[in-house]
Amino acid sequence: MKYIYFLLLILFAGKSIAQEKNNAELFLDNLKNHCGKAFEGKLDESIKNDSFSGKKLSMYVWKCDDNTIKIPFYVEDDKSRTWILTLEEDRIKLKHDHRHEDGSEDSITQYGGISTNAGLENLQFFPADEETAKLIPAAASNVWWITLSEDTFSYNLKRIGTERPQFTVTFDLTNPIDIPGTPWGAE
Repeated sequence: MKYIYFLLLILFAGKSIAQEKNNAELFLDNLKNHCGKAFEGKLDESIKNDSFSGKKLSMYVWKCDDNTIKIPFYVEDDKSRTWILTLEEDRIKLKHDHRHEDGSEDSITQYGGISTNAGLENLQFFPADEETAKLIPAAASNVWWITLSEDTFSYNLKRIGTERPQFTVTFDLTNPIDIPGTPWGAE
């Protein structure tokens, strides 16, 4: 009887350990709370970028499943950019899917990186991967990071070792906006 009790104790203890989520999973779970919603964003005031400055920026937490979240990032009516976050074991991979208006892939697409560890439930870092370094040699030292709180989502980029300024756009999660439509190339 003691042996059975001991085996049951191990079995149930193992289940509770296996059911605990790591920080990467918690990060994605927190982000999934916004699935189906869109939000307006603003560039950091220090950023001067002709492609983004003074334009309406929005993100749409578009598709969420167990391991993947797709977030189109719109600049006015340009729906060419989608951030794809994918859970791979205890890490998150960030990819940038760039499309033309007809849905075809841009020549510069699917770049990004994978977190080096499980990160924090409100912060994930993505250093550029080998695929990115081959596709965009100047971006080999890129580091992207995303912060997530109850009120904000920020997307950030820094090219380490260069004078290039940090890029940051922050979205207000407390004020959903109308869904701006699906990204170019949506299935």
